[in-house]
Amino acid sequence: MGFGDLKSESGLKALNDFLLDRSYINGYQPSQADAVVFSALSGAPTEALFNALRWYNHINSYGSEKNSFPGPKKSVDQYGPSTASAAKPAEESDDDDDLFGSDSDDDEEMAALQKEREQAAAAARSEKKKKVIIAKSNIIIDIKAWDDTADFDEIEKLVRGVEHQGLVWGASKIEEIAYGMKKLRITVVLTDDECGTDVFEDLPDLHPDLIQSVDIIAFNKV
Repeated sequence: MGFGDLKSESGLKALNDFLLDRSYINGYQPSQADAVVFSALSGAPTEALFNALRWYNHINSYGSEKNSFPGPKKSVDQYGPSTASAAKPAEESDDDDDLFGSDSDDDEEMAALQKEREQAAAAARSEKKKKVIIAKSNIIIDIKAWDDTADFDEIEKLVRGVEHQGLVWGASKIEEIAYGMKKLRITVVLTDDECGTDVFEDLPDLHPDLIQSVDIIAFNKV
């Protein structure tokens, strides 16, 4: 009777099949039937259960308003396939709750359902067009000279003179090491697909008289 256990796979499938050509559990507007069945679920159905997920998201959008939906509140096992075709008592008969309405009502219902499906499909396509994440690396390097007479202003000018697509030089500072020796610490951001660390690791070969070594101090993905 009804959908069965709505926390089970079979119960959710029964709900999904039931909502194939319906927007609501009963009739053509939200009612306590929707609120009761919604409360019986443990969460949103999977995307594979398209009809149930569409209905769940729609009812969920009402928030606390679900508590004031019209209609009598019954136990969850009174709703679903086994009761869908049962005749309603005369005192509960209502045009809005008539599951066997006129052909024009059926046409409107199917048109609305088709529109919802098209919107859901469009949203799914849009989700697939997410921006591609561009991988970058944030690197801190130390550049050392041969002796304490080195002109680090000149060295920094040479370093920043290295240009390459995907390479951005950042903040820098000159630090004391010991016995008058200094080093240039500088930050660089690389776009991984466009530039490699060889752009600065080759500096000692390019300027052997000024630069002794280039050491990577920190390497983080951003």
